[in-house]
This record gives sequence, structure tokens and C-alpha cells, in this order.
Amino acid sequence: MEKRPLGNTGMELTKLSFGASSLGQEFRSVDLNEALKSVRVALDSGMNFIDTAAYYGRGMSEVLLGQVLPDVPRDQYYLGTKLGRFAPKHFDFSPRRVEESIDISLERMKLDYLDIALLHDIEFVDVDRVIEETLPALRKEKEKGKVRFIGVSGYPMKIFKEVLAKADIDVLLTYNHYTLQNDMATELVPLCKEKGVGLMNGAPFAARLLTNAPLPEWHKATPQVRELAKKAAEHCAGKGVDIAQLALQFTIANPDFATCVTGSANPQRIQQWVEWAALPLDEQLLSEVQAILQPVHNWFHIEGRPENNDTPAKV
Repeated sequence: MEKRPLGNTGMELTKLSFGASSLGQEFRSVDLNEALKSVRVALDSGMNFIDTAAYYGRGMSEVLLGQVLPDVPRDQYYLGTKLGRFAPKHFDFSPRRVEESIDISLERMKLDYLDIALLHDIEFVDVDRVIEETLPALRKEKEKGKVRFIGVSGYPMKIFKEVLAKADIDVLLTYNHYTLQNDMATELVPLCKEKGVGLMNGAPFAARLLTNAPLPEWHKATPQVRELAKKAAEHCAGKGVDIAQLALQFTIANPDFATCVTGSANPQRIQQWVEWAALPLDEQLLSEVQAILQPVHNWFHIEGRPENNDTPAKV
């Protein structure tokens, strides 16, 4: 699988990476044996980066990874986790919690160090405080050798621009902002290149919006967004293509993003994604689908504190 450089880190990530949120049953109940097998299938299929978080399953994702990773040579994969968000409404970005969270994550996954540690969903808190207090605390963990590279993750574009302007980070992870429907994350490309920051993308399916699966109850898509996404999916089906295939292929085609993180606790699904990734992108179908989605192009929602978001257009 194609590998791409992650900023100035010296790491090269495969264009498709394994997201371990599903191991924490974030979307549905999972079979534990299937979940464990999915990690092995991802690694065996060539993916070399695993993304998880203390938040996923409130620790369950990391614990399950700890059942698999000790059997895999440490030089065969990179591992990133996130901290700061620990439950839907519980956030703690204090310096003390940074140190504790890193140690607990290492213990859960039975690792000696993390390749990447990200501050998770910083849009829910005071971003200036994250920059002034939390990132320096995380940098101390880097100096101790517990973490190789540090950064932030979240949803609004505004938070990334602010952090890139005011802080020194190695990597960042954006999600839902480089898909068939929303490509706003391209705004971050020149900013990251200028500073040598590694840019990672997540959620090519926009939380199932760009699939044939029903949307989760918490999805914030408006009726028009849902209607046009369904129309696009039906158009793809009429051409004999699953819209999820087109969504995945589109997202991983852009070399400005070191990798695209997506996950499942279904080994068959992961194998299918790997097969899709190897197929050529249908440019004609892509153009047709983008035309269908044009009225809701770059629609986004408010996430976290309002002041940490740009004002969305009404759709």
C-alpha cells in the first residue's frame, strides 16, 4: 500500500489507516473476537498506522488493542491515541491529567511509547488554555520519551487555524472535512506545509452519510443534506457502484493528506476497503456525484463551543 510522509516527523504512513473507535463500540455492539480479528486483518493487509483514543469505549478500544499489539513487532506499526476527552461531556485538559492519561494508555495497550498523542476534540474547551497549558504538558511527555510526536484533533476548521498560528505541533487530525461532500480541509494544506506539520484525515464516509447504511441518531445532517446524500447513493447504485467505494477512493486519492483513518470491528469490511483502495477511481461518476451534492457542498455543523466554530451557511 502506498506510503506518504507525515510532515517533518520522518514517519511514512500508509494512505489508509485503521481507526479503532469501533472497538470501543462507539457505533454498535461488537463481537469481541471479530473486533480483535479486525486489527490483525488491518495490519496484515498492509496498514501501518492505528488511531485510537482514551475516549473510545471509555478505555475499551485501548484495552482490546492491548490484547493484539504485544504479538506484533513494534517496528511494524505506528500507534496514535488521544486524550483530554474521556466521556461525552467530560473533558480534562489539565497538565496533571495529560501525564496520567499517557501512562494509562500505555498500560492498557502494553506499550513503552506512543508514536503520536493528540489532544481530543479541543473545540469543547478554551483553545487558548489548550495552547498555553495542555500542549506544553504534552511536550514534556515527548521529552520523557513516552510520546514521539504531538498534536490536536477535532472538527471545526477554526481551531486548527488558531493552533497552527499560535503553537508548535507535529501533526493534526481532521475529520469529516475531506469527503465527497465537504473538502474544507484543503484550507489546512498550505498552513501545514509551511510549518512541516503532518496532516491526517479521518472519516471518509462522514459518519455513514456517504454510505447506504442508516445514519446514527446523533448525526447532525439537515434534511436537505440527507436527501441529496441519499440521491447520490442511489445514483451510484444505478451505476453498479457502492457510494462508500467512491467516497473512500476520493478521500485517499489526495496526497496532501498523509493518511485517511477509517475503522470497523468487521474484518470483512476492512478487507473490502483495502480492495476498493486498489481499484481505479471512476472520474466520470465522481463528477456526477459531486454535481448532485453541490447544493450542500461544504455544509458543516457547529461542534463544541460556538466561539470555536466558523458560522455555517444555512442548508
